[in-house]
Parts: sequence; structure tokens; C-alpha cells
Amino acid sequence: MSKPLLPRCLIAIFIIATCAIPARAQAGNHPKYKAKAKPAASPLSLPGPSYALRNDAMQLAEDIALRRHLDAAWVRQTLAQARYIPSIAKAITPAPVGTAKNWRVYRSRFIEPIRIKAGAAFWQAHAETLRRAEQETGVPPEIIVGIIGVETIYGQQMGSYRVIDALATLAFDFPASHPRAAQRSAYFKDELENYLSLTQRNGIDPLSLRGSYAGAMGMPQFMPSSWAKYAIDFDGDGRVDLFASPADAIGSVASYFKAFGWQPGLPTHYPVSFDQHKLDLDALMAPDILPTFSTTSFQAKGAVLGAAALQHKGNLALIELQNGADANSYVAGTDNFYVITRYNWSSYYAMAVIELGQAVMQALGATPGVLPYLPKPTDF
Repeated sequence: MSKPLLPRCLIAIFIIATCAIPARAQAGNHPKYKAKAKPAASPLSLPGPSYALRNDAMQLAEDIALRRHLDAAWVRQTLAQARYIPSIAKAITPAPVGTAKNWRVYRSRFIEPIRIKAGAAFWQAHAETLRRAEQETGVPPEIIVGIIGVETIYGQQMGSYRVIDALATLAFDFPASHPRAAQRSAYFKDELENYLSLTQRNGIDPLSLRGSYAGAMGMPQFMPSSWAKYAIDFDGDGRVDLFASPADAIGSVASYFKAFGWQPGLPTHYPVSFDQHKLDLDALMAPDILPTFSTTSFQAKGAVLGAAALQHKGNLALIELQNGADANSYVAGTDNFYVITRYNWSSYYAMAVIELGQAVMQALGATPGVLPYLPKPTDF
């Protein structure tokens, strides 16, 4: 919700909304999709001009129709009904340079009682589906539960923007102040093309679906290109529905991680400390979150690993989590940690997913490797 999803990041781009607005998208007349009440509009969310008179938008419509073998009149008419949304342009603007990051504050938004309770209920309700997803892909339930919980609180916050408006706004009016504005604009033009192709191919009204301000959709907040590549029909009804089918959402998240190289049984990270006499923090941080160092080279640069990490056969990355004015936190990330960041290119996001999944397991009285597929009834 996720590119790669952007080196999905970014998509992340998926900054989760803090107001719980249950959302169910409408797709043509398909009975699985349920209409939702429109949320009250704020001044920034009021639609601006349509793209009907924008030459660049109409030219892209022609190009999309040609590349995707779509009816040109349909593409033009659809894109002409997209509207510029000021709040979307504002939301995508990055924080000012120098803004302090704080892992503890970020963590508190996701590892909290409401989300943990909802996660426990979701796991109980879909235990067999989660088990089947793990059997078929190797992706453990706690990671899938963590993703869907962080993204949408298990479908409670799937976004209130029309997807067509979000994608058009970011395709044609991406804020010029962004340091990578041209690249990001090109990315969203591609996502807009994928969206129009996806909805046309599946008989969905492209003006009906609602999602995040970045155009991410459904319980797992997939961008259109990720929906097209990785979403699967996991409930066997012949249709992929990430809005109303928890099974499709579960299977699609597992499919996404499998495609990006999830390794069954590999931990996501290990504890790490430092030998200050040998520490070369700059060298350890240079590759960012990409696992680059063998355990031997990791230790040679001053990292101190525990017994479990010393048995690790692959590469490691030093993951830094800033805590505002307090000391930073660090872990040694594995290839599976890096796979989670393919969903949203942020170590903070990946740790929130991991720790939410762990917190839900603890609420169900489980431990990794002994999972509560049919947990005892209990009060959460």
C-alpha cells in the first residue's frame, strides 16, 4: 500500500491518516464493492480545476490510449473529469531539511492498543487464510498482519480521495519545490496509465475508487502498478478485490513479498552494539539500508553481534533509527528487512510493521514459530 511499489516506497508515500474513516470503494455494479458516504470536505480537500482543458493531460490521454490499446475518447473523457486537489500537493511535500526524526514517536502511532486489538481480531478471523499464505509463499502471518495494520488498520482507513484525482494531481502538478519533482511526476504519470488500464480491463468505474492522497488502494494500499503485477485472487471468486476481500489482501501482500525475494525462516534483523575503539560508523552507514556487509566485515568496522547474528550467512545492513534529541537506536538488518522496505522505502516503516506484527502475536499469546492459527477466545 505498496515499486516496487515505490521503491515503494515511498510508497509510503503511505503516511497513514490519523482519523478513522471507514472506506469501501465502488466498482461498477459488482456486488462485492459497497458505496461509502463521502467525508466532510475541508477547504484544502475541495476540488480545484478539472484537467479537461489541460493540453498536457489530453496529450497523455492520447498516448495512454495508443500504448494500452484503449478507446481514446474514453481515456480523454475519464481524464477530463479528474480534478486538481490542493491538499494532495500539500501532503506530498517533504518535511523541511533538518526536521528531526523520532522513532519512538513514529512507533507510538502504530504499536498502540487500538491497532493491536484490531490486529488480533483480524488474525483470529482469517487464521486459515494467513496460514495458507505462509504455506504458499513463506511469508509469515505476523508480517502480513503488520503490513495491513500499519497501512489501513485492517481496512478501517483506506483513504477518502478519488484515486483519479490523486494520480492526476501528482502526475501533472507535482510540487516543483520537491527535489525530485520531475522523476516523481513521471512516476505518477505511469501510475495513472496503469490505473486507467486496470479499471478498464476489470470493468471498474475509474471515477468511483477512493484511496490515499498518493493513489494507493485497498486494505494493503497497493499502487495501480503493484495491483497489476502482484495482486492475486486468493479467495477464488475469479476477481481481485483489495477493498472488500481480506483473503485477496492477505494473498496479495504475501505475493508482493515473495516477488521481492522474501526468504522463509530468515529473521528481519538482529540486535547490534558497537566497539567504540573500532567503530567506523560512516562506513557502516554508507550503503544505507541495503545489506552489504558480511558478518566478518560488519564486525571489522566496529559492530558487535550476538550469537544468533554470528550464524547469519547473508549480508547485513546497519539500520539507524533516530530518536529526536536522544541517542539513536540501531539494529542489523537482513535481506528480509530490506524486502519490507520495498513496500515503503523507510526503515522506520519496516520496523513499525515488524513490531506491530510482534505485538499482535503477543496479544494472542504466541511466539514466533508457534503461531496462533486457532487461538483461544480471550478478551483484548
